[in-house]
Amino acid sequence: MNSGLLWFDDNPYRGINEKIQRAVARYQQKYGQRPRVCFVHPTLLGENGRAQPTRVGEVEVRPSRAVLPDHIWVE
Repeated sequence: MNSGLLWFDDNPYRGINEKIQRAVARYQQKYGQRPRVCFVHPTLLGENGRAQPTRVGEVEVRPSRAVLPDHIWVE
């Protein structure tokens, strides 16, 4: 079983999809398989933190207040 990967990206010129794609690519490089889910701070997905789960490619994206802004937890 693989551990998760914490990814930090505070580049204001990258959108959330690109940030997640970069985190997923690193996870694949490190573990040799695609992740199934990632968690991001709710403010990255919507206004006022009222975010709903979504997808980027095949990876489910879920909001979590346990993840700091500009961080992505991939597993």
